[in-house]
Amino acid sequence: MVSIIIPNWNGARHLPTCLEALRRQTYRHFEVIVADNASTDGSQELLRRDYPEVRLIALPENRGFTGACNAGLRAARGDILVLLNNDTEADPRWLAAIADAFERHPEVGLIASKMLLFDRRNVFHTAGDFYRVDGLPGNRGVWQADTGQYEREEYVFSACGGAAAYRRAMLDEIGLLDEDFFYSCEDVDLAWRAQLAGWRCLYVPQAVVYHRLAATGGGVTASFYDGRNFLYVIVKNYPGSLLRRYWPQIVKAQLRLALESLRAWRGAAARARLRGQIAGLLTLPRLVRKRREVQRLRRVSDEYLLSVLTPVDRAGGQGNSPSQ
Repeated sequence: MVSIIIPNWNGARHLPTCLEALRRQTYRHFEVIVADNASTDGSQELLRRDYPEVRLIALPENRGFTGACNAGLRAARGDILVLLNNDTEADPRWLAAIADAFERHPEVGLIASKMLLFDRRNVFHTAGDFYRVDGLPGNRGVWQADTGQYEREEYVFSACGGAAAYRRAMLDEIGLLDEDFFYSCEDVDLAWRAQLAGWRCLYVPQAVVYHRLAATGGGVTASFYDGRNFLYVIVKNYPGSLLRRYWPQIVKAQLRLALESLRAWRGAAARARLRGQIAGLLTLPRLVRKRREVQRLRRVSDEYLLSVLTPVDRAGGQGNSPSQ
């Protein structure tokens, strides 16, 4: 069975589109869980009235994206666990494509959907995510028109948490989302742990989801967590052997982000990102214990990791065919 977990905070205006699309799925062996972060916009009443098939987890306070997702993941009954943003609309064949890919690829622990913009359905949000050797993550294909350039299954580094599927056996091994992240880059952190443990991430182009990008996030808050969590991901996950090789590029990338924020100082988002970087630096010592735990998961070589990481001069990301 597949369990779909939808985190929600005051997303009543988006939930009907998301849930009606799930009712139209051709694959029927699934459950839907909405983990609600103490919404005050009538989300819970809407779910109880119009969507009785949905399992509602009513959290007593806003626990962020990570806290809500983890509450749903812990309650889920499926062997495949899917995170889905509330501001999405899934193609009717989305779940079927995910279930089929997991069955065909036992080495795969996580699957990335083909995510297109909700209002411009021929434009990419992401075709699987990449991670650069200088410590910067990104969406493969973002803002590109869909002309068929990402129409084959490929191994990628990570799956955007807005529509990501995970094998339960993998999560049992590497753990759930890190709730210290709260929001942003928690999916990158999880993908790092998966890659270190030897699980593959597969981009499945038949698993199509349309996303209202930043409809329930973004802005100043997202900029702060981006600035902080970029550093969290590096400190927790980047192996020491590769750090010694790439630390100049990592430092350069962080300095560039800081300088960009200073140049745009009058912008609230720029100031928030710089505050996030500073907050990340101040809290790094408490990540040392987590780093030890993560590095104990490692089962793969530097050569393998370099095959899934993206060089700085290939900022658009990369993918590798499962046959390679």
